[in-house]
Amino acid sequence: MKPLNLNYSMLLLLSLVLGTFILSIGYGVSEVDHFAVWQCISSSCEKDIYQTILYDIRFPRVLLGFLAGFGLAIAGALMQNVTRNPLADPYLFGIVAGAGLGATLASLLPASIHFISLPLAAFVGALAAVALVLTVIANNNWRRVSHLLLAGVAVSFLLSSITSFILYMGEAFSSNRVIFWLMGSLARADSNALMWIFPVILISTLIAFSLARQLDALLLSDESARTLGVKVARLRILVLVICAASTAVIVSYCGGIGFVGLMIPHIVRSFVGITTARLLIGSGLLGGCFLVWVDVIARTALDGQEIPIGVITSALGSVFFLLLMRKM
Repeated sequence: MKPLNLNYSMLLLLSLVLGTFILSIGYGVSEVDHFAVWQCISSSCEKDIYQTILYDIRFPRVLLGFLAGFGLAIAGALMQNVTRNPLADPYLFGIVAGAGLGATLASLLPASIHFISLPLAAFVGALAAVALVLTVIANNNWRRVSHLLLAGVAVSFLLSSITSFILYMGEAFSSNRVIFWLMGSLARADSNALMWIFPVILISTLIAFSLARQLDALLLSDESARTLGVKVARLRILVLVICAASTAVIVSYCGGIGFVGLMIPHIVRSFVGITTARLLIGSGLLGGCFLVWVDVIARTALDGQEIPIGVITSALGSVFFLLLMRKM
């Protein structure tokens, strides 16, 4: 498909973002519908509880969903461009597995020594997983992309197996809590989560845009990028650290949400092309809207209960790639 005009593409994406924020805020398990939301914003809420639901639950949840989708999609686009591999994904480097192990250890610690919160433990575990991947390939020819991907897969399976063993041996209630968290949810949405996620996503995005020209040169080949003055090895490790930091902070609060970083860049690339700056903008905006609507489905599809977001994104992502393979 021929890429659309940039101005036209941006207009469509911005309209989608605006429509997403306006419409999604009116969905939920409570009786606060779109009319009640408009009444609260334009004048005053009919009931005091409406204000609490709107400003303390729904607004933070929509913002967290958008930021999480934005960050995961940009991380996926960066990974695919820097490795020139359309199947590269930030989760491929053991980030979710490391976060899961950290969350598991924090949740199953005895109450007397339970000094670390679950999000912080997940964040530390995710960064530890990336550090382990870099350590594994430090003495190898890590400049080869295939080595980087294989090391990530190996570390991911190793940490997942340790997590599974600990959950199997742990107390049932705590294990179920961690298992649900690993499936992905925006239930932890609050000002504290936004305060941690927003700065990390903002800084990571700004750094990524500053590297856009170098990443475009890397799309040709490593040799071509070097002739243009790009330090390929340093660029790859910097992008990996950026993706690790943004994905780790998202996973630490939202759990495992798969396929966003893998699927969204594929869709956006068909409309805006492969150049990094356009791809990052399009992936971020579409990824944010996508995750907000997935969360709406998760909260409203079943009466009285919430479906884990990771279940829905994995199902949609699997169908997407099956259709993509059929088309190819």
